[in-house]
Amino acid sequence: MRKPLDLRGALEGVDALDRLYDSLDARLRPEDVVTLVLEALPSLTRRERAVLRDVAEHTRRWHGFSGMSIDYARPVGAARQIAATRFVFGVDGGTVDADDPISVLEFAALVGSEINWDPAHTDFLTDRLNREDRAAAGIELSKRKYNRRFRMLRRLAAKAARLERARKMRGLTVLAAAGFVGAIDRDRFRADPDSACFIAYFTARRKLRREFSLAGRENPFDQVAEVLFARCEARDETDWEMIALACPTWQVLRRLRAEQLGELLGRWSAATRSVAELLASEWRSSEIDKATMIVRRGVDSSSWNALAGAYNAARTGWIACLHASGLTSLVEDAWPGKVMRVMAADLAAWHQTSGGGLHPDTSVWSRLPLPWDVLDGTAACSRADVEAACREHRVDPERSGWTAPRTHTAIARFRPTPELVHGVAVSDPLWAMALRRARVFSGKPLNTGVFGGQDALD
Repeated sequence: MRKPLDLRGALEGVDALDRLYDSLDARLRPEDVVTLVLEALPSLTRRERAVLRDVAEHTRRWHGFSGMSIDYARPVGAARQIAATRFVFGVDGGTVDADDPISVLEFAALVGSEINWDPAHTDFLTDRLNREDRAAAGIELSKRKYNRRFRMLRRLAAKAARLERARKMRGLTVLAAAGFVGAIDRDRFRADPDSACFIAYFTARRKLRREFSLAGRENPFDQVAEVLFARCEARDETDWEMIALACPTWQVLRRLRAEQLGELLGRWSAATRSVAELLASEWRSSEIDKATMIVRRGVDSSSWNALAGAYNAARTGWIACLHASGLTSLVEDAWPGKVMRVMAADLAAWHQTSGGGLHPDTSVWSRLPLPWDVLDGTAACSRADVEAACREHRVDPERSGWTAPRTHTAIARFRPTPELVHGVAVSDPLWAMALRRARVFSGKPLNTGVFGGQDALD
C-alpha cells in the first residue's frame, strides 16, 4: 500500500510529477492538482496557462486551508494488538507488517504454535483444548494462561479480518472514483507528463465528495480537463493505454490496439463480477427496501454505497469496452443492470417536500433481477429486458447508462471545491470543522461542548 504524503506542501526532493502520482491514491482538490500541473508542464501555451491559472487562483481561498481530508481513510494497523500479543506470549515473534493482514495472521500462527492454535478454528467455546488435549499436546500451561493466550490470538485474528475488509473497501472506493490508477507505476506515469497530468486532474474531479442536494454529480470533464486532453491528442506518443485505466471513454478506447482493449475489457469484467459477489453478500445481510432504496437508521449505508459505486464504475468500464470492441452481442442475453445507492430517510423526505420523488432509475432497478443473480446465471435478464424496463418508466436506456456508456455532451464549468460537512456546503473551513466536531448534519446527538453549551446553539 502506498504511504500517504503531505500533498499540499512543497516537499523537499519531490517534484510536481511525483506529487501528482501520489495524488492518484489520495483526494487532493482539483485546484490543488492544477497548481502542480502548472509546475509539471512548463511547455504550456499562453492560452493553456491562462485557463489553468484561473482555476489555480482558487487554491488561495482561506489561505489554502481546508478542513477536509486530502486522503481516503486508511485502515488502522494491528500494531497495538501485536504488541499486546508479544507481551502475553513473552516472545519477539520476528518481523511483522502491522498494516498487512496476511503478515499479521502469519505472526499469529507463529506465536500460536506454542498452544497448537489453528487460525481456522478460533471459537472460544468450541475450539479450545481441554486439560487432556493440552497434556497430550505437551502444553504445560495453566488453564488461565492458556485461555489468555487463546483470547489474544482470537482478537488478533479478528483484527486481521477487519484490516483486510478495510483495505478492500478503501481499494473499491478508489476504484469507483479513479478506475485502475493503482495499476499505474511511477516510472510509466513520469514517462508521459501530459497524460499524467490529465489523469491526475480528471481523477481529482471524479473524487469530489457528494453534496447534499437534489442535483446529480457534475461532469468531471471541465475546461481544464479539456485543455489537458487536447495536449494528449496533439501528441503521437501519448500513452493512451495508461489514460484508459482511469478514463475508459470512447474518445480514449478507440485509440487502443486490439490486445490493449481486450486486456482492459478483462480487467473491468473481473472487477464487475468481484464487486457483484460482495454486493450479494451485503444484500443478504441487510434490510434494504428494493422498491425505494430508503434505509432506516442502523443500516450500514456507507458500505453499501461504496460497493454500489465500485460496481457501477466497473460495469460502466466493462460496457464501454464491449461497445468499443464491438462485442456487446456476447452478453445480449445476460445483461446485468446498475445498482442503486441507498438513501437516508431525511434526504428522501426532502426530495418529496421539494416536489420530487424517487429517481426513475430506482424504479428500473426494482423492476429488474438483481445484477449478481444475472452474472452468476441464477436469473435471466437480457438487454431487451433492460430496455423494456427503461421504457416502462420513461428512462432512456442509453443516455442513462443502462445499455450504453453514459456520455456528456457539454464541457462543465469549474467551480471552487466547497467545504462540506456531511454533504452540506459551509462557507468557512474553521466553522466547518466546528460543525463537524459537534456532529451537526450527521444525524447523531450534538456534542454541545464544542460550542460551549446548548445555549450557544439556540
